[in-house]
Amino acid sequence: MNIDGFSDPRFSRVREAYETNFKNNLDVGSSLCITVEGKVVVDLWGGYKDAAQKHPWAEDTIVNVWSSTKNMTSLCALILADRKELDLRAPVAEYWPEFAANGKGSVLVSHIMSHSSGLSGWEKPISYKDYYDWEKVVGLLAEQAPMWEPGSAVGYHSITVGFLIGEIIKRITGQSLGNFFRKEIATPLKSDFHIGLDPEDFHRIAEIYMPGDPSTADFAEEMEEGSVAKKTMANGAMNPSCALENEWRQAEIGAAGGHGNGRSIAECMALIANNGTANGQNILSPAIIDNVFEEQIIGHDLVLDRMLRWGIGFGLPIKNDSWMGYFQNEDTCYWTGWGGSLSIADRKNNVSFGYAPIKMDEDVFGEERTNTLVQALVESVS
Repeated sequence: MNIDGFSDPRFSRVREAYETNFKNNLDVGSSLCITVEGKVVVDLWGGYKDAAQKHPWAEDTIVNVWSSTKNMTSLCALILADRKELDLRAPVAEYWPEFAANGKGSVLVSHIMSHSSGLSGWEKPISYKDYYDWEKVVGLLAEQAPMWEPGSAVGYHSITVGFLIGEIIKRITGQSLGNFFRKEIATPLKSDFHIGLDPEDFHRIAEIYMPGDPSTADFAEEMEEGSVAKKTMANGAMNPSCALENEWRQAEIGAAGGHGNGRSIAECMALIANNGTANGQNILSPAIIDNVFEEQIIGHDLVLDRMLRWGIGFGLPIKNDSWMGYFQNEDTCYWTGWGGSLSIADRKNNVSFGYAPIKMDEDVFGEERTNTLVQALVESVS
């Protein structure tokens, strides 16, 4: 398997882990990037951009990265907070009055950004195609009551968080989430990441897949009826193949619909790793970045069934049964995408990391492939 690009010797362990994943058939096609102090020091890509393995992954190939999109959406909210247009600890209803319905007047922006607002899913039945109808899904969220007392527990807002933060951004700026992200982050950084993709870029997309194309409803089959987990995973259920629809590609799904590659993920996460500056652009202040690392909640997640710990908008190091326990310092934040994309920022070492694969692992957080990459990264910066 040919691996293209370049890598700094300091991160030889990461390159070796990346190559080993291909040799062990854990990776079919992907891209991986690392920045140090905002400079790209590792930029690798290899394999194929289709399941049939006929079309090589190219330097400009992009792919749906699922929940790694959440990091970009959170960066948008931080920009508004830095400009004093958004108070991260204010009630959501201050910006979105209709949201106060059904006992949500005390739900804070920080509750949403730490997955503790009680709005991890929709109560009324919806289809994943409803994600293409912004007004419908945000309207339903504004109407419903929280599934648990806001701030009292963590429950992964797998899709809702993108619409919730996105609507707050829209109420403040008058701009859609995707347009705001492009104007304020992607364009200044010259980063090839998109929340809502232009059809002219469709030819560059890798056709992401998971063997068997399972639905999120399949994962919910054994969950307790009426539970938060069941409501979240089974309602609006998706298959990996949904991401191949043109409507999905163009929709501004801020929790799961972003398209990018390892390089563009790392470039955006470099803002966190370097206290708000990347590619010569000062976009955020160090003071606002501090909020990312302030623990908001820790607990056994009601949806994902494992211990998680959140700052504002980003996951924080925690000892659980995944690679999340590998990080050695508290100045690290991250999140992952369904099946294995990765977004990591290490502020202590000014390092950011991005990884975007075509073949999805069955585990939500990735398995052996992800573990080897993260372990190699931690060893390289320790």
